[in-house]
Amino acid sequence: MQMDMARTSLMLGRLERLYFPGTCLNAYQFKVADTHISKFNVPRPVDWAVSLQYVRFRPLSSRASTATEVNAVTQKTKVIELPKSITVPPGDELVNLKDFENGALLIDKPIGWTSFDVCGKLRSTLKFTGKVKVGHAGTLDPMATGLLIVCTGKGTKACDTFMAMSKSYTGTIRLGEGTNTYDAEARVSERMPWEHITDDEIVQAASSLSGNIMQVPPMFSAIKVKGQKLYDLAREGQVIEREPRPVTITTFSVKRLKDGDPQELHFVVECSKGTYIRSLAYDLGRALGTVAHLTSLRRESIGDFNVTHAWEFPKLLTQLSTHKERLTSVDDETASIS
Repeated sequence: MQMDMARTSLMLGRLERLYFPGTCLNAYQFKVADTHISKFNVPRPVDWAVSLQYVRFRPLSSRASTATEVNAVTQKTKVIELPKSITVPPGDELVNLKDFENGALLIDKPIGWTSFDVCGKLRSTLKFTGKVKVGHAGTLDPMATGLLIVCTGKGTKACDTFMAMSKSYTGTIRLGEGTNTYDAEARVSERMPWEHITDDEIVQAASSLSGNIMQVPPMFSAIKVKGQKLYDLAREGQVIEREPRPVTITTFSVKRLKDGDPQELHFVVECSKGTYIRSLAYDLGRALGTVAHLTSLRRESIGDFNVTHAWEFPKLLTQLSTHKERLTSVDDETASIS
């Protein structure tokens, strides 16, 4: 009952856009009487009023800052310290190793690497600095590239905060061919006609999958059912019923390139946490009366953190190796003097 009253009050409120000079923050704010409740990147007032219990502030700068979490029901606030974003330094400067004690690395994940692989490689590479915690803030599949936020040291406490932020992606979908993983990681297992599909039908189908929707996750996912991960069951050949999950698709723009392959669709997606782009590709095919699968995917942003400010992973590893060589050289010189 308390939650219903809170939702009703929010829907009757007034939505304003706020700017906070000097704090590098902007937000949308509902004004209900004398109560201010705010959330970033709200697509529509009613969407938010019926969706999330918690609302978050987040920084627009790459400097260390804090995030304030407000419980929409109790109005209690919780301040979360955000780690410093470790971005590419200018010129030939080396990354500051102290930043790894409480940092958030922005990495452009290479194709073929799992998110776990990236964390493992960083963990082993950073051993020369001492024991450093490493954890990522949102999985990217091996075939995907783009922004992966990897938190280090005390910064790992902020992983959940980064995960809760909205995401944006670009990529391609192939019509008329389906796979059991919904992407190009598996062989094509189903074919259906696609030549009859018009550009207008593609736009209409994408529109039907926008907004607040219920999405069924793919069998090849890490979601657990009765203690077992779905992808383990899928590898055994099992297909079980999955519960649909609520997600928000703020933008789903799909088109064919003018002089490109008409079987290939190019898309831009802005979505909430928990969205499976592979499922979106699968559902788009079904909405068009055919099958489809994801053939490429790139994560462009997480919240206000963009891949344009991210490290090329090999370059980051090279910088860390340079640090290690310099420290080893200093230790050798000190040992020879003593």
